[in-house]
Amino acid sequence: MSDYMFVLDSHLDAGQNRAVTEIQRIATEAAMTVWLAGGAMRDMLRGAPIRDLDFIVERDAVKSGKALAAALGGHVVAEDSLKRWVELELPGNVRASVSNARTEKYAKPGGKPQISPATIHEDLMRRDFTMNAVALSLNRGSRGLLVDPANGQADLSSHELRATNPYIFFDDPSRIFRMIRFQHVFGFEVAPRLQSQLENALLEDLPAEASASALAGEIRAAAMEPNAVPMLEAFDKLGLLKVISPALTGAKLNAAGLTRLDKLARSVLPAGSPGGWLAFLNVLVEKLNPKERAEVVRACEMSAQEAAVWKKLDAQAKKLESVLKSPRTNRPSQVWQALEGATIDEVLMVLYHSPLRVVQDRIRAFYEKYLPQAQEVSDEQVAATGVKPGTPKFVKARQAMIAAKLNARPRKIVAPEPEQPPEAVTPPPPMALAGARARK
Repeated sequence: MSDYMFVLDSHLDAGQNRAVTEIQRIATEAAMTVWLAGGAMRDMLRGAPIRDLDFIVERDAVKSGKALAAALGGHVVAEDSLKRWVELELPGNVRASVSNARTEKYAKPGGKPQISPATIHEDLMRRDFTMNAVALSLNRGSRGLLVDPANGQADLSSHELRATNPYIFFDDPSRIFRMIRFQHVFGFEVAPRLQSQLENALLEDLPAEASASALAGEIRAAAMEPNAVPMLEAFDKLGLLKVISPALTGAKLNAAGLTRLDKLARSVLPAGSPGGWLAFLNVLVEKLNPKERAEVVRACEMSAQEAAVWKKLDAQAKKLESVLKSPRTNRPSQVWQALEGATIDEVLMVLYHSPLRVVQDRIRAFYEKYLPQAQEVSDEQVAATGVKPGTPKFVKARQAMIAAKLNARPRKIVAPEPEQPPEAVTPPPPMALAGARARK
């Protein structure tokens, strides 16, 4: 195993590891090469947790992606027949994509590209930034081989954003939004040549050729990052937020509210907590009128299910706050039961709106004490009571064990009394001994 494979293994969680192993098997049986690239390699090389897996194969990407989802019990989230690309959601909260190695040629900014099969080097060089143009071979004969035609590793080390080619903004104007997100999320400097490319793109009004959903996607991607607010302010300064809504600018950009929401999330929620986008969106549009809010929500292209959850978010948060502030919710198990089924979005909205100290304290206690204690109750412990796993009785027994554990008073540890040392015989002073000898 190469050093890079060792580093990769140390960054993958169990679900991601299964996905990598399975795509290797699928590629081997199909006698084709497979590479890990994009954001996964960028995150691995900069020592960050890997969020998404980006696999590149020689051919049959859609077929291979669907085979991967079927083998692991996942499902297809999105599919692009033109670019031969498929996005998957796999067990363990793993997101992955499988695409063909390809080149893209554009006749006009943001237009429909002409797609052609390509080598891995050509595929990497048609991407946006050098730090995203690194790939790792997962093939049996070359496993662990790193391909870095644009020297992305060096740019990651120097914290610099640099383009792979002069046409990245012309080909896809939405990359302007992505560049600003990367700049603020990662804290990277923009290379002089890339800055010049950006200024030329703004002069040609290329952002107007990008879709509002592309900008909304970048905002969504940065929603749970610590530097999302400065990123939004940078968008506003460049006049880019008008792509989503002309109203979402200046005083109506709720920067203060989003800063407070971010501070609450960082101080209360465990690191890496999933969710939070709907709460972020709720605060983002807080200063807009109903018509303007609807305009922003349309740009976000939420699914019908997600939109329905968002519409009920304020009501659900008020209901949760009512339970948490009730004098009857005074035992640890009752606080745990109130918050155990709540979403991160609901919790964030309660934290954001509720001024009550008791509500804030109970939420903090849940994440700091009650949730870790509840997670100590394993399925094996519950099954040991004779209840069959997967049944309603099993769930009930688990809840009872958790409640008993949370409500149990900690035992008082009585420190043992220290042993008394034996009485020491005090020797006579030297002068007394001398007097005794003289009398003799």
